Amino acid sequence: MCHEVIAYKMMEAAEAAKHLGYVCENISPKEFCDYMMGETYTCDKTMLNDVLGSGLLMLHEVIEISELKKRGVQINNMTLTSCDKAVVYEAHLTATEYEIKYVLSRGDLTWIRLRLSHAREWLKDENLPENLVERLRSIVSWLSGLTASVDDV
Repeated sequence: MCHEVIAYKMMEAAEAAKHLGYVCENISPKEFCDYMMGETYTCDKTMLNDVLGSGLLMLHEVIEISELKKRGVQINNMTLTSCDKAVVYEAHLTATEYEIKYVLSRGDLTWIRLRLSHAREWLKDENLPENLVERLRSIVSWLSGLTASVDDV
């Protein structure tokens, strides 16, 4: 995909993050692509085109990469396998929290339910650092509360 398109979509995501009070680091299209297409220790892959086609996933990934850069992590195709897992998971959870805040501002309950399902699966991840389990449980509780409050109406 053209780097100009990727740069534009990253800029849109950074603007959305800014409206949430989050300041993104500068990320090059090459860094973004390398990160998205790089190796993972869980062998899961989120397809680049899927992310580029979703403003919510773009927001998530741009914040996640920004969090890693703020911690001095070099972004490339080996980031996820060479970086401390706790740092990667912290970045992922921070990105998830901002993503949820953004979704709430749009009232997208379908996305909230989807992410609740994902977060419950993440709790089963054997690579999840023990010190982050409670934070993830808090996210699950938050999402559960959001869906329950609407379902009760």
